[in-house]
Amino acid sequence: MTQRLDRRGFLAATGAAAGSLAFLGPKELLAQEGSTLRFALSTYPPSFDAWASSGTAAGTIKLMMHRGLLSYGPDGAMRGELAENWEVDDEGAWVFTLREGATWHDGSPVTAEDIAWNVTEAQKPDSAAYFQGQLALITSVETPDERTVRMVTEEPLAVLPGWFAHYHMPMLKKGEPRDTTIGAGPFTMESRERGVSISLKAYDGYYKEGLPKLAGVEAIVYADENLRVAALEAGDVDLSEYIPWQAMAQVEENADLKLDTVDGPFMYLTFNGERPPFDNPLVRRAVAHAIKREDIVAAAFYERGGALEHLPIAEESEFYNPDLANAWNYDPEKAQQLLAEAGYPDGFDCVLLSTAQYGMHQSTAEVCQAYLSMIGINVQLDLPEWSTRVQKGNEGQYDLAVMGTTADNNDPDGLSTTVDGSLPPGFVRSYGLETPEISELFARGRATFDTEERKRIYKELEQTAIDTAPIVGLAWRAQGYGMKSNVSGFTNMPGQLTFYSGITLEETLFG
Repeated sequence: MTQRLDRRGFLAATGAAAGSLAFLGPKELLAQEGSTLRFALSTYPPSFDAWASSGTAAGTIKLMMHRGLLSYGPDGAMRGELAENWEVDDEGAWVFTLREGATWHDGSPVTAEDIAWNVTEAQKPDSAAYFQGQLALITSVETPDERTVRMVTEEPLAVLPGWFAHYHMPMLKKGEPRDTTIGAGPFTMESRERGVSISLKAYDGYYKEGLPKLAGVEAIVYADENLRVAALEAGDVDLSEYIPWQAMAQVEENADLKLDTVDGPFMYLTFNGERPPFDNPLVRRAVAHAIKREDIVAAAFYERGGALEHLPIAEESEFYNPDLANAWNYDPEKAQQLLAEAGYPDGFDCVLLSTAQYGMHQSTAEVCQAYLSMIGINVQLDLPEWSTRVQKGNEGQYDLAVMGTTADNNDPDGLSTTVDGSLPPGFVRSYGLETPEISELFARGRATFDTEERKRIYKELEQTAIDTAPIVGLAWRAQGYGMKSNVSGFTNMPGQLTFYSGITLEETLFG
């Protein structure tokens, strides 16, 4: 792979940037069979829509079947996938050169025409694609030859490659439905039993020589987090996502297992901005100051995390602003004052959406409920299973909601999908809440390649977000995968990229 600095010296391609009853799966999966890895999923994917956001379990399955133009390596650096080179030309357009030999699972070649079709379909206003709003900034897609794709934009877009490295923007064969199982990834769909398991096998035409190293993956659903850990300890699975925080120590202490954790995901609150009282920024700010975040870290994450009292920009980031780090500090008197200013001196009743399927989501909601009651906000919890929680979030069926995710990458622009109210509705951000100043600042940040200018823009953006509270940060959290000690090659990706970790299943071996 080659890439170059554009003429203004900006390396735009830097990337350092989810029941009730567990399913044990078919009996034949309980015994080790060759080099087929048994992977414990926390939920059955709510959707196989390649361009939709449906949680990490769905993302992991996508990362086995599909590939995008770009992705990230285990070290967090952006790398080529279906594209072997990407650069800005003299007219400011991004040009992607496709690698030779990449094929779809039906054996047909990946062509520039396929890529152009993906962009034009996903950017349609009614596409409901996770990146629809961003891709709408691409004014035309040119295909000079079968291996060249040129994307033209009205303004320079320094962050465009990151959109095409995200696992919610894989490339599909032209004309395929969005939930197609035909991709260009290392594994092909073999069979699936809804709610129970998904069987994938290695694709022998994968463009990376010698990969995947596994013959296949059996993804088995264990919706109950305690049974998921028990399955790992009993040897019924080889690798598990979402090790619950209360079980991390016992996995670490088990000589037959190992735990791989990273910090990067965060918990936060979203709001329904289409109706009172959360259409009022004073009320949202009151909520921000009403909650003692250390209690969330203790109750939900067993001290494996930290308080988040600002936008989720990590301390290690060059865009971190220490003077804003405690802007949403715990201050119940200030919270009550803000409620009074908003016209709610006696508080109000509301519904807080979360889910009982993931313990950290429920525990976070319970802590928020307790603290909000102290300032007069009477909270009723709504705790459906994950797929229903996603649907309710997408449709705005809540007053406020607990959410957990990561940024799209380690650049501040990666926060746009959680904060930018100009984007289409999505459960990861507040519903119907417009953010004109923030949207404009994100646009300015994308349009400059100068790092110091971007720092100034994003600091202004963060201050605006603190003042208007389109979301409210709650807690950083560790994210852990557990696996047998003989599993190698699987990597929990660094920082905000942890949910991309399924991409390393192409390198995974065990035995």
